[in-house]
Amino acid sequence: MKLDINYFNVMPREEFRVLTAVELGMKNHEWVPPRLIEKIAKLKRGNAFKCIVELLKHKLIEHTNQTYDGYRLNYSGYDYLAISAFKRAGLSLSVEAKIGVGKESDIYLVRTSEGKLLVLKLARLGRTSFKSVKNNRDYIQKRTQYNWLYLSRLASTKEFAAMTALYQHKFPVPVAVFHNRHAILMSFVNGFPLQRLKSLKDPATVYNSLVDLLERLASFGIVHGDFNEFNLMLDSEQKLTMIDFPQVVSIGDKNAEFYFMRDLRCVNTFFERKFAFISDRTVDFSSIKWVHRLDQEIKASGFDQNDQPLVG
Repeated sequence: MKLDINYFNVMPREEFRVLTAVELGMKNHEWVPPRLIEKIAKLKRGNAFKCIVELLKHKLIEHTNQTYDGYRLNYSGYDYLAISAFKRAGLSLSVEAKIGVGKESDIYLVRTSEGKLLVLKLARLGRTSFKSVKNNRDYIQKRTQYNWLYLSRLASTKEFAAMTALYQHKFPVPVAVFHNRHAILMSFVNGFPLQRLKSLKDPATVYNSLVDLLERLASFGIVHGDFNEFNLMLDSEQKLTMIDFPQVVSIGDKNAEFYFMRDLRCVNTFFERKFAFISDRTVDFSSIKWVHRLDQEIKASGFDQNDQPLVG
């Protein structure tokens, strides 16, 4: 999905009011009726209709008239609302390039009005099947009714909290700058994903740094859950940065050891296949000492609020 904010810069205030009205109406409606939009936006019918026509023209909302007449936001409209919140916070952005596409997100390189490069991550839950998302997102719980925009917002909220907390504890992650709805603004990492590197000067050092990081995460009560060559970046000095962690798992989860060993196997398999490197290092999950319960601070998946603050 392309992020085109050209219209954003000239979009009338009334259209933002209507876009916000559609979002608010979706709290209780799958498709928001026109009269409710008019009421929330506090616009007369004619003015509201003109705004709706323009929003449809720029593909920021969708329309149905099968069961009844109604409108709903799509991801493009949700993007505009998030970027509007950034602007109100003093973060005016221009899009430089799309630098990544994931199963559940789009990643953009953006520039502030002061010329600073940042990374904008927009969650796009719904690309994978609902079964896949439900299996990996504990906040869905037993819901049978769900809204992809809302679930994307929850995922981003959890990831922003995790990134902020990890950075505060000096883990190698980007700096979390700002968050709104499904959008996270973070610092730009000047490096490359491991999967794009053809060779390493010192595979053993990088490998051991990765395993050290896995063990340190566990000592803080966290299992990454998706620790692989796509979510690990390396710069020219072989400095590591860990990205993409909306699925962090508590060390107290019944499947924590399984997820930890799966992360470790991903690293082992990648280094053997890509760099012909096999380590004789052994890792004993049960022997890792807990030094901090970060999982409880950020309410990671599977955490038990009745656990003691520190165990180990």
